[in-house]
This record gives sequence, structure tokens and C-alpha cells, in this order.
Amino acid sequence: MYGRSGDVSLPLASVQPARRSANRDEFDGPHQFLDPPSLQTIATREQDLPEVPTNLVVQEQDEVLSMVNDRLSQCAFDFVAKYQFPIPLEKDKRPVQIPSDREWTEWVFLLKRLATKRRIPTRVLYNGQIKQLVTVLENSLEMRHAAKHQSRPLKDDRNVLQLISAGLQVAKMLKDSECMRYMDHLYLQTEKKIQDRKTKPGYMF
Repeated sequence: MYGRSGDVSLPLASVQPARRSANRDEFDGPHQFLDPPSLQTIATREQDLPEVPTNLVVQEQDEVLSMVNDRLSQCAFDFVAKYQFPIPLEKDKRPVQIPSDREWTEWVFLLKRLATKRRIPTRVLYNGQIKQLVTVLENSLEMRHAAKHQSRPLKDDRNVLQLISAGLQVAKMLKDSECMRYMDHLYLQTEKKIQDRKTKPGYMF
């Protein structure tokens, strides 16, 4: 094919930049592999996992996690109401009148959106840490999952206490002293129940 000047034109395909395959990513470019561990190390690490204490029965775990979940919803409700943050209206959801009108996951989503859109002034948060608020909220999401999924396996004692602690951190970030005291009391109460269970005759993990 010739242009107006008589020069030979290159085929269209040869002048277009090569398109990146939709299935390619950064792992298809230059990369490295780490030296694999020895067979002895692999065998040692693939042994049966050690037992961890699990003293609370499923009903007790559900009760604790539901208490944390409900109290956090109240904490979020009070925070949004106090500072008059907007709650977007949705066709398939009722307007918020009480904390339970939204699931904890929905409160988390709302607070994260308010934070990332810079609707929450730093002065209303503990130490003014917007990014830390997002992290703390994400850590608390497991609680809602644990409280609502009845078919889940039992959580070990440390995990239950960690979830209560995650709730306490949310209350701290939102500067809700009443909620913090509630979480702290629940933590100590649950920890005592676990310790008491260990001292009973016939105690088993």
C-alpha cells in the first residue's frame, strides 16, 4: 500500500502497540523464586497442628459474639447520629431508626465510605487516625461473620477473646467510653469463664 507521497505504508497491525493479555499480570513479568526449605523442615512443619484450648461451647460463643455485634451496632449508630453523618437511602432498605436496622457489615461499610471520602473529620477520632479506623473496622468484620454463620466450626479461646478485643478497638477509635467499658467487662468476664472451665475436673480441650 502506498501513501500520497508514494512511500510504502506499514500494515496497520505493525504500528499499533502490543496489547497486554487480559490474563497477564505482574507475575508474568520479571520475577524470582525463593529457595525451597529442606525436606526435613517441610516434614516438621506438616505435622499435625498442636491443640489450642477451646472451652466455650457453641451456644456460649454465639452469645458472646452476638453481644459484641449488637453493642458495636449501637456504637456506630450513636457516632453517626452525634456528628450528623449522612446515611444514603436505599430502595430495598428501611430508613435507619434503631441500630438493628442495619447489619454490622453495613455499619462498617458506611463508616469506611465516610472515612475514605473524608467525610469524617480527624478530630472526632482517637488520635485522629483515619487510616487506622479503616483497619480496625475491617478487623471487626469477622465478628459479624462468626455471629451469623451457625455452621461455622468452634473458635478457640484466644480467637474469641481477640474478637472481643477487636470490638473494643472500634469503640476506642470512635471515642465511645461507655462501649469501651462494656467490651472490657465482657472480655474479663469471658476470660474468667474460660479460666474457670479449665480448673474443672475432667477438663478437656
